[in-house]
Amino acid sequence: MPPDIPVATYRLQLTADFDFDKAAVVVPYLKSLGITHLYASPVMKARKGSAHGYDTVDHSQLNPELGGEAGFARLTEALLEHDLGLIIDFVPNHVGVHFADNPWWLDVLEWGQASPHAVSFDIDWDQLAFRARDGVLLPILGASYGEALERGEIELRYDAEEGSLSAWYFEHRLPIAPERYGEILRIIVKETDAAETEAGKRLLALAARYTGLRHPNRKEAPSFKAELKEIAGAADVIGHGLAAYRAAKDRPAQTLALHHLLERQHYKLGHWRLASSDINYRRFFDVNGLAGLRVEDPGTFAATHRLVKQLVADRKLQGIRLDHIDGLRDPAQYCQRLRRLVRDAQGKTKPFYTVIEK
Repeated sequence: MPPDIPVATYRLQLTADFDFDKAAVVVPYLKSLGITHLYASPVMKARKGSAHGYDTVDHSQLNPELGGEAGFARLTEALLEHDLGLIIDFVPNHVGVHFADNPWWLDVLEWGQASPHAVSFDIDWDQLAFRARDGVLLPILGASYGEALERGEIELRYDAEEGSLSAWYFEHRLPIAPERYGEILRIIVKETDAAETEAGKRLLALAARYTGLRHPNRKEAPSFKAELKEIAGAADVIGHGLAAYRAAKDRPAQTLALHHLLERQHYKLGHWRLASSDINYRRFFDVNGLAGLRVEDPGTFAATHRLVKQLVADRKLQGIRLDHIDGLRDPAQYCQRLRRLVRDAQGKTKPFYTVIEK
């Protein structure tokens, strides 16, 4: 067994080009150097194509781009065979947001304060100026909001596999609130003159059942989406009907329709420069794409540390380096909770190597 306290560590920066399997290959060499612990960059799922891994998007799974569970198992087997321990970088302070790969953030954009994950982010929901409803500012635009609309850079799309609607700004997905689906379907059927077709009739019937649901619960939305994607011919009707929201400088009616739809979402799009004055969510320094996590919330702490606890319990993890806990509301409380979590996982009071980066 490796010593509880490392004698010598060697850091490896894991990427898609240097994954768990390639790290396993160098383990015998590290052993020959006298290394007692491999120190790895973050191993949880990060943004697609991440070159560093500190933009975690899902703390509950190992990064598939690094080899996922199977690749990690092969790495830990190699470490065990050569009597080396494993220390990982862990990021409790923030997660990667925007784009289309953080399930918690996307859920918050879709449901607003009704999302069970809203409590996990520091969002001042009432801060947005000149806005009738609450929302989170998304400073992702490369131009003013009006210019982006008129250029056709913001596009409403339908995902036939999910039965869901989202606005897209290049690679950024912006889920549409479920309470707007009914009105969108009615406009789409009208745009395509499909009211007398079988698909059109079913779309209108589905829309009618959800008319007036200002705050549909989370049990209703999945059934709505499931029924929507099962309607034969719906994808074609919707695909053509979305022209009613296809904004362009020479399409004022469609531009206004998309604008009105976006104004009734749980987010507000803005130029990236607005972040310096109007941002209403806690970030990592001034990085708009890294949103702060409220790990002081017990549920958030448990969800983001479940995999760490399992790795410790399985004796696949012998140490942890904490990244920027100075950004947390109560760093001392966090360390105490982490220590209790590790002790629960180990089932004893054996030392667990923990270091903090500031």
